[in-house]
Amino acid sequence: MSDSAQSVAATERLCKALSQHRESLVSTVPVLEGRLVSQVGLTLVAEGCDASLGERCRVGQGVQAIEAEVIGFDGERTLLMPLTAAARGMSRGARVRPLGCALDVPTGDALLGRVIDATGEPVDNKGPLSGCTWASMERAELEPLERAPVDQAFDVGVRSINALLTLGRGQRVGLFAGSGVGKSSLLGMMTRHSSAEITVIALIGERGREVSDFVRDTLGPEGLARSVVVAVPADRPPLARLRGAWLASAIAEGFRDAGRDVLLLVDSLTRIAQAQREIGLAGGEPPTVKGYPPSVFSLLPQYVERAGSLSGRGTITGLYTVLAEGDDQNDPVVDAARAVLDGHIVLSRALADAASHPAIDIGSSVSRTRTSVTDSTTQKRVSRVLKLAAVWRQKEDLVQAGLYERGTDAELDRAMAFQPRLKAFLEQNIGEGVSIDSAMAMLAELVDSAQSAQDAGTQ
Repeated sequence: MSDSAQSVAATERLCKALSQHRESLVSTVPVLEGRLVSQVGLTLVAEGCDASLGERCRVGQGVQAIEAEVIGFDGERTLLMPLTAAARGMSRGARVRPLGCALDVPTGDALLGRVIDATGEPVDNKGPLSGCTWASMERAELEPLERAPVDQAFDVGVRSINALLTLGRGQRVGLFAGSGVGKSSLLGMMTRHSSAEITVIALIGERGREVSDFVRDTLGPEGLARSVVVAVPADRPPLARLRGAWLASAIAEGFRDAGRDVLLLVDSLTRIAQAQREIGLAGGEPPTVKGYPPSVFSLLPQYVERAGSLSGRGTITGLYTVLAEGDDQNDPVVDAARAVLDGHIVLSRALADAASHPAIDIGSSVSRTRTSVTDSTTQKRVSRVLKLAAVWRQKEDLVQAGLYERGTDAELDRAMAFQPRLKAFLEQNIGEGVSIDSAMAMLAELVDSAQSAQDAGTQ
């Protein structure tokens, strides 16, 4: 062997020895544990804990041990918040041991048909997850130029949305609604009848009974078979609710990176904002409008920007419900969500009270990508329908009070004659799915009948 070959071999042996020695040193580095010194509300305060922001820690020992996450620092003290259970039974001086890792995310088709919690553990009594691969939840932010254009229509199976508020693959849309106006039923319709290969559903901050009813009745076996449900009810700690939302998004991203078309349904964005409000206030952030700290309004765009379509990969079409408390469309979370989303669908309590389902207010709803995924003929038809609907909405009280005489306003006469046909077009049975092609054909018939409806109304 030449001198140069011997030198290379010796160098390789030395590098290997150094690598093994480094690994042994890392494995023997002691973990600097801390001690619990106080608890203020939801916040656990530890001293001597060598953990970084966002790191998981185990607090306590034995069966009473819980997992918590670092949410901030106060001088030499570390602020933590429980992740999986309330901090009951904790005593002063309890051990706080950093785990040195963040949560991992299960991925793969083995997740389909399963219901999991904020930590990725199944809660559907079907046994442990098998056949899944696990990846880190931490992902790099998407660059703007990585995104593919939204230029393909997305079929949600709902006639009024497909025809008048046509969505695109990779669009992010808000479903704005008060309580009890059919939000969950509409989500169930989209899950059953959409053209997405896979649906990831995040049920965040809902009542436990609602989670069970949604999975069993609204979603049903057919919808569940091609879905993954992340359920974190309202009685879970705020950090668990927030982590459940990020987990659902990360699962959807895993499917997208595999080239799949994914529908991400998040119910609700408001509960996520409220969870972040609790975390921010517990960590010492100053409250602003309605008690929301600044971190809430930076969280919303960070979260919804994870969805979308990527060049050369799959798509995530995001649908995020936003609870308008007291039907207030100017609520700070509603307003902030409207600004960062690619459209909004508003559900009307008046329509819901009139047993009109789905209770979509087409005049107040907007799809910002509709013109990119429909042709000019369809756009003209939609404009005609929306114009007649707006005329009727403006003058409805006058007509109902009997203060309008037919023939006075030709456009109002057309709107009056057109209204019954439009009402029938907008209503749809919850078990019925209408494809985008069928919806467009029905829209053409609806617009073509506008003139004949006017003639029939004026005779």
